[in-house]
Amino acid sequence: MRWPSGPDPFFPYLPENVYYKFPDPNQIDGDLVCVGGNLSPGMLISAYSQGIFPWFNENEPVLWRSPDPRFVIFPQNLHVSRSMRKILNKKQFEISFDRDFEAVISGCAATYRPGQGGTWITGDMIAAYTALHRLGKAHSAEAWQDGGLAGGCYGVILGSVFFGESMFFNRPNASKAAFLTLAESLFANGTAFIDCQTRTEHLAGLGATELSRKDFLDLLKRHVRRTAS
Repeated sequence: MRWPSGPDPFFPYLPENVYYKFPDPNQIDGDLVCVGGNLSPGMLISAYSQGIFPWFNENEPVLWRSPDPRFVIFPQNLHVSRSMRKILNKKQFEISFDRDFEAVISGCAATYRPGQGGTWITGDMIAAYTALHRLGKAHSAEAWQDGGLAGGCYGVILGSVFFGESMFFNRPNASKAAFLTLAESLFANGTAFIDCQTRTEHLAGLGATELSRKDFLDLLKRHVRRTAS
């Protein structure tokens, strides 16, 4: 079967209160759970609640993934280096939350990433996560300097879990400042853990650790319906 690139125009639009049952990630080999569908709110919210997220390139159909192992940050493991603590204490950046979500996700989409032929944050993805933001499910943190957006990050919140999606910077340490400020705020207000999806050395330096997919999904079930403040 030949799948259309991007969201399937014939797949029904699912509003936020409609639940879609995905295949069980524990029953598959690899990280690809299924192919197709669209990026409507109900589809995305259902996916995240089951430990699944979309990750595909512009010329591909929607690919739904659940990595094994998973990379997460727990409150007790969040690491703020001495140099970053100095930057935060000196307020080198003005940090805001949800001031300009669209600018943050667009900044993430425009960022060059070595080894990637293009961005996975397509126009369809930007539209879909902006819609989630308007529903109060997706949030951003911004780092401002000299009146301009220097960096930021965004992700999805369900229950007491924050699912980190991407970050970018135009000035050194801006994305770290935004992410660490957001992480400390999330943990102070009851977030159980931050899902970082897949391992990077950058995230490892911030305190992320690996969990098996099974352990991650078990943990997710316990916290995705517990709302943090």
